[in-house]
Amino acid sequence: MAINRPKGTNDILPQDMRVWHAIEQNIRDICQVYGYEEIRTPIFEHTELFQRGVGETSDIVEKEMYTFHDKGNRSITLRPEGTASVVRAFVESRNFAEAQPIKYYYQGPMFRYARPQAGRFRQFHQFGVEAFGTQDPLIDAEVIHLCMRFFYGLGLKNLQLHINSVGCKTCRPIHKEALKDYLRPSYDALCETCQNRFESNPLRIFDCKNESCQKIVKNAPTITSCLCEDCKNHLEELEGILKTSGVDYVLDEHLVRGLDYYTKTAFEIMVSDIGAQSSIGGGGRYDSLVEEVGGPDMPGIGFAIGLERTIKALEAQGVLAWKKEKTKVFVACVSSLEKRDAYQLLLQLRGANIASEMDVMDRSLKAQFKYANKQNFSYVITVGEEEIAHNRFALKNMQDGTENQLSTKEIIDLLKEESTC
Repeated sequence: MAINRPKGTNDILPQDMRVWHAIEQNIRDICQVYGYEEIRTPIFEHTELFQRGVGETSDIVEKEMYTFHDKGNRSITLRPEGTASVVRAFVESRNFAEAQPIKYYYQGPMFRYARPQAGRFRQFHQFGVEAFGTQDPLIDAEVIHLCMRFFYGLGLKNLQLHINSVGCKTCRPIHKEALKDYLRPSYDALCETCQNRFESNPLRIFDCKNESCQKIVKNAPTITSCLCEDCKNHLEELEGILKTSGVDYVLDEHLVRGLDYYTKTAFEIMVSDIGAQSSIGGGGRYDSLVEEVGGPDMPGIGFAIGLERTIKALEAQGVLAWKKEKTKVFVACVSSLEKRDAYQLLLQLRGANIASEMDVMDRSLKAQFKYANKQNFSYVITVGEEEIAHNRFALKNMQDGTENQLSTKEIIDLLKEESTC
């Protein structure tokens, strides 16, 4: 019996990699412009990191982590998100002692046990950024700008930015009590998950997808109505910067994030083209997380973007072909006698950074052309005894069928010029 991939995972095949490579290049380019440097952390960490950092009451910790004991009987968890690992690395390397702000970006696989659905896998990929060391709303605006520019750089449209404040240690307890007072008469009508959240983290009830719970919290007091002066000023300053910058946004007072470490700014990017799972990225401020995992009292902010959901949105909007196909050249031999000369020509093409291949299956000349056409090669160069003798080869354009007799240098010059267009 054939062995299939585990449920909730996906193979990224060669025909799909062009899209992934273009997205990853866009990540590197935009992060360089904004001054963010790449960091790579292990794909597994001590379980305690996520329990302390992400929060015991979050869905991730309660339901979704891949946790196991290793041979040393240590509790290990495959990373379900990137921020906690980046913060741990930031603290462990003592980079908090360096000049601030410190700005990182990361990309790679994450793991959550959840019911697989469109755009959601148990192994999935995220791109994220983290900035440490400042509470200035300017860095909040910068992170939001970077996130939006990433999507626009891929060609996505119809994006909607939602922002909110989720308060801080000063004002969140006030809102928590006001919310509990409001919800208490409807406690029995809440779903089991929200009943469990009632004492520990009632703010998460706003994030519940259960329709009956949404009806109950529709008119509940929001955290925005209970903000302390500091959080209120921070939100107003951020809104002012976004307005001045011409960034359209929605102040969504019901917006909360699924992780317990968020403080003050929270935001999400929505796109309507991918159905119910409309959020393709989001983040916010986490001013207590560095201290929570053993570092100094130092603020931070960041975001994470789901790359599978991003690709799903690109497919839905029909913009997956934004990246030009590279010129590919196939070197075809008239007979086996020309193989060595054809291989020398192949080496010259590759030395000029022109993507090129030749036949290694002993196909006939006709079969080689058929193969090159099926594999979408841009050009075919025919190498025969006469061509070798005169150093002039037939270069056939597989798109329009035109053919020219050119020297090796002329072929390389033409293909290099086309590949840079």
